Amino acid sequence: MTTVMVRDPVPTPLEDAEAIRKSVQGWGTDEKGLIEVLAHRNAEQRQVIRLAYEEHYQEHLIKRLESELYGDFEKATYRWILEPVERDATLANAALKNNALPDYPVLIETACVKSPDEFLVVKRAYQWRYKRSLEEDIASHTTGDFHKLLFALASAYKYDGLEINAPLAKSESDILWKLIEKKSYNDEELIRILTTRSNAQLNATFNMFKDEHHISITKSLLEDPANEFLAALRTVIRCISNPTKYFVKVLRKAIHHPGTDEDSLTRVIVTHAEKDLKVIKEKYYERENVTLEDAIAKETSGHYKAFLLALLGN
Repeated sequence: MTTVMVRDPVPTPLEDAEAIRKSVQGWGTDEKGLIEVLAHRNAEQRQVIRLAYEEHYQEHLIKRLESELYGDFEKATYRWILEPVERDATLANAALKNNALPDYPVLIETACVKSPDEFLVVKRAYQWRYKRSLEEDIASHTTGDFHKLLFALASAYKYDGLEINAPLAKSESDILWKLIEKKSYNDEELIRILTTRSNAQLNATFNMFKDEHHISITKSLLEDPANEFLAALRTVIRCISNPTKYFVKVLRKAIHHPGTDEDSLTRVIVTHAEKDLKVIKEKYYERENVTLEDAIAKETSGHYKAFLLALLGN
C-alpha cells in the first residue's frame, strides 16, 4: 500500500550520499537532485544513506539539509529523512509546543491509530530524544479538559485483540448517550471509555450507540462546532472507527483551507507514504472525484509540490 517508488537498481548508500553532497555543495542547492534520491528510497535505505553521508563527510546530514533548504520543502524533507518512530516523537513534541492550545489531532492520531505496541515504541523514542516522558510533557503543556483527555490517551496501553463484549458495548453506549445528553462531555466515565477500551470494543459500542439512538456518536457531539474539546472527542472517535476516512477528511480540509494548511498536508503524506497512502488516495478520489495528486498540484508549488508528488508515486 506504499506509494513510494524505489528506483531499481538502487545505487549504493555511498553513491547516494555522494549525490546528496553534490546537490548541496557550491552555489545554490540542487533541490531536484535531492528529491531524486530521498523521495525514492524507503525508510531503511534513508537511514543507511544518513550513516554513509555522516561517516564519509564527517557532517550531520539533517543539519546540512536544514541549512540548505527552507519553508515547507525543508519541513517536509526533514520529517521524511527521520526514522519513522523518531518522526512521530518529534511531531508529538512540536504539537505540544503549539501556542496556547496543543495541536491535539497530531497527539490523538498517534495514540489512537497506531497499535498499542507501536505507540509504546513512539513513547520510548520520545523519552530517549527529549529526556522526558510524553505523559510528563502533556502534563506540563495542557490544562483542564484537554489535559484529562490527552493524558489518559498517552497513559493507556489498550488491549489490541478483536474480541468484543456485546453486553458491555450496550451498557457503555447507554452511559455515553446519557452523558452527552447532559452535556457532560468532560465526565471521567466518558473519557475512561474512550481511552481504555480496545478499538474493537469501542467500534462495537459506537455501532450500538447508532443502532439504539439513530444518530452517530460523532454527530451527537456536534452541538457546538466551535468547541475545540468536542472537536477533539470527535477526532478520537474518527481515528478509532475509520482512520482512512479520517485522514481523507484531514487532507480535504488542508487542501481547501484558505492558503492551504501545509503542516497537516505534509504530516499525512509523509507519515503514510510508506504505509497506507495508496488506500487514502483511492478513498480521496471516491470522495472528491479528483485525484489527490491533482488537488495537491493545484494548491502547492515549487520544490515542495514536486517532493509531495514524488512521495505520492509520481
